[in-house]
Amino acid sequence: MLTEEDALHEETPLLAQANALEAGPYTSPSKHEDQYNRFSRPQKRFIVALLSWVGLLPFLASGSFVPSVPEIARELHSTGPVINLAITLSIICAAIGSLMWATYSGTYGRRSVYLWSLPCLCIGSIGVALSRSVPTLMIWRVVQAFGASSGLSVGAGAIGDMYRLEERGTAMGIFFGACFVGPAIAPVAGGIATHYASWRAAQWALFFMGVGAYIPIVLWLPETLDPEVARKKFLEAAGGDEERTFVWLNPFKSLALLRSPNILITTIAGTTALLTDYALLIPLSYTIGKAYNITNEAIIGMFFLASGVGNIIGAPLAGHLADRAVIKGRERRGGQWYPEDRLRATLSGALFLVPLSTLFSGLATQFVPGMTGIVINVVCLFVNGVAVDIMLTPPSSYYVDILHSRSAEVWAASSAVRQFAVALSTAGILPLINTIGVAATDTLFAVIAWGGFALIVLTIRYGDRMRAWVDVGYTIATEN
Repeated sequence: MLTEEDALHEETPLLAQANALEAGPYTSPSKHEDQYNRFSRPQKRFIVALLSWVGLLPFLASGSFVPSVPEIARELHSTGPVINLAITLSIICAAIGSLMWATYSGTYGRRSVYLWSLPCLCIGSIGVALSRSVPTLMIWRVVQAFGASSGLSVGAGAIGDMYRLEERGTAMGIFFGACFVGPAIAPVAGGIATHYASWRAAQWALFFMGVGAYIPIVLWLPETLDPEVARKKFLEAAGGDEERTFVWLNPFKSLALLRSPNILITTIAGTTALLTDYALLIPLSYTIGKAYNITNEAIIGMFFLASGVGNIIGAPLAGHLADRAVIKGRERRGGQWYPEDRLRATLSGALFLVPLSTLFSGLATQFVPGMTGIVINVVCLFVNGVAVDIMLTPPSSYYVDILHSRSAEVWAASSAVRQFAVALSTAGILPLINTIGVAATDTLFAVIAWGGFALIVLTIRYGDRMRAWVDVGYTIATEN
């Protein structure tokens, strides 16, 4: 059986690139180096800040809705599980939308996609705010989620356009850390709006935030995608016809990248961690709220804040650790690049932090009453927020590392799998808790998370051999 120690000391070289790497440390040809020198450091920081603002929006759209579910159910004469279906539908639509926007961003550019997607978010937010029935609510939630879904996949692709291999993890971590301000503030804001005004107020706020992102993108966001790469992809899609101005692209083609066992297995591993996050957060009103007799939506939202703060801290930390893992791995191998070194940054989160925070939260909720139980849950939610990012941020950079020319697409394909899994799970979390209890439910998700650790260890140890099984056009060292 593989152990963490085995994974940490594995020295297997990258078989597919062995000949290229034997020449010594990585050196970039000038054309490739120019790709990363197009923008100054201040410009890159500004672009990352703007991308992060857009990346906030999907989290705000989903997070502000969750604490409002009981109130929405009462106002629309429905039930919590039925309103939760709106969350499930929006997650599925976000997965499909992410695939579509990512696919088109690789051909038409990142900027163009933002200019089309953000109006969908704004229109959807208005629709949700004006909804008077459950079917109408669900339709507009789908439109809203579709528009917001470009924020993360296209943002990750744009960061891959701008940052070198050794800088990419840190930049990605800062991006996700800023985006994860959304999960920290959205439930609190949504809860406050619901309790003191109306759940509709949060939807109007989303509309104005969408407009606030759209205007600076129109005015100041440059195109980050290499124009030669974009032109090449367009001509391939157009069959070489240079006079065509538009081509239809298949957004589901990106899913073929999951034929890569490296991408598929690390995606499944990340999904096991993300499921614990949703298992803790989605039913909060019905678990912690019920156990500790908390009915104030604003107070319920404060529990989401603990997880959100953990996300904000965890993503930059994980990105930094991932870059250090890459640099140390190269030093250990005399300059040779082994992509799976980046995944070593996930091991502590996968083995300890994710499963144990989930397990202890479930036990505390069911068996520890009063303020002691509340404190334990807040700590567990914070630790889980940090740990989930430790599991998700390094693989996000890893996907860009090994498929740099299709960075947004591979991120979207991986995200789609996670979102579909989450969508299916969220529909069953409340019924499962009602059947076997919160402690047993959280224990089940903790065990699943330990399975994710085993998959990460497997990928670290056998990553080069796994890549040799299916070639999906992996990036080599001189292209990174």
